[in-house]
Amino acid sequence: MSTAKSYSISKLTVWEAYQRVKANRGAAGIDEQSIAQFEQKLQRNLYKVWNRMSSGSYFPPPVKQVEIPKQSGGKRKLGIPTVADRVAQTAVKLLIEPSLDCLFHPDSYGYRPGKSAKQAVEITRRRCWNINWVVEFDIKGAFDHIDHELLLKAVRHHIKDEWILLYIERWLKAPFETA
Repeated sequence: MSTAKSYSISKLTVWEAYQRVKANRGAAGIDEQSIAQFEQKLQRNLYKVWNRMSSGSYFPPPVKQVEIPKQSGGKRKLGIPTVADRVAQTAVKLLIEPSLDCLFHPDSYGYRPGKSAKQAVEITRRRCWNINWVVEFDIKGAFDHIDHELLLKAVRHHIKDEWILLYIERWLKAPFETA
């Protein structure tokens, strides 16, 4: 930890975030930098992410927007952040997830630690033998149309770290660029 920085973010958190980003693999963002290229100057790149985040000067680059085919036909827009931005996002996720995850319903499976789509299907299969009705919620386009101010209000209710709120707001405002 550095006491000379505006925000107290450990280098270890940034390192762990990088390890998770690397494990998840993923495509290059708008800067076309792959994980392998990011690793060529790993120490410098991680220091830059940490330094900018802990000083309050981190601004996310534009998000690369690509269209991917849907199984049912048509296309879906997908945003691909740069490797460095994924590291920054993951660092924040590592810090806020433990306090936020407990707020979700036990049957919420999307993007939750230790939960998967396969588990959701399995619990649904088991319950269909005991219950004669189903409630289905389709989130198609939910993230495309979510009210950012309302989302930030909810996040502010649970997160008090100024720097985390600052970066979440910046990520919500990051522009998209088509590849």
